Amino acid sequence: RLPSMRTPTAMIVGLVLCPCGLLLTLTGTLAPNWRQVSLVPDQPMDRVWEQGIWDICTERQSTHDRLCGQADELGYFEQVPVRVAQGLMPSSLVLTLVGLVVAALGVRCWQPEPRHLVAGVAGLVLLLSGLMSLVPSSWYTHELWALPAAPGSTLVVGYSLVLSYLGSCLEILGGLALALSFHHCCKER
Repeated sequence: RLPSMRTPTAMIVGLVLCPCGLLLTLTGTLAPNWRQVSLVPDQPMDRVWEQGIWDICTERQSTHDRLCGQADELGYFEQVPVRVAQGLMPSSLVLTLVGLVVAALGVRCWQPEPRHLVAGVAGLVLLLSGLMSLVPSSWYTHELWALPAAPGSTLVVGYSLVLSYLGSCLEILGGLALALSFHHCCKER
């Protein structure tokens, strides 16, 4: 039987979804907009606070003047969901990079046939990294209105949190697609 030079579809799907998930998760981790706080009493109506897991920024929407590095007067960064996100999101990014390197070695990497076992292990690593970024995103969303904010202000989910969710889901789906490679290992034995 001649070896097939075609890369299995599931592996291609995994290698497309996971880097996209990495970029979305990286953007969600670094951008300071997991939550927007607006209509704060005793403040201008057009001032919005953007709270991320690393920084707090304020913006005047009428002039688009933006100032980051705002003081954390309410103890926002001391909250457990924010602290967990500060630990798990970078860990997830590192694990995703490791998973992508292992996936590249398993999918083809100058071999006539893919290494199904290596690709399957990479899929499990990428699945785990997706779960590691989904946990803080979900927990933060659940606690969004419990995190400290000025009384009477309006709270809204920020784009960074949405990007983190999407990136996590893409990594999970890509990891599952690569984990399907274990099926070929079982079939060969």
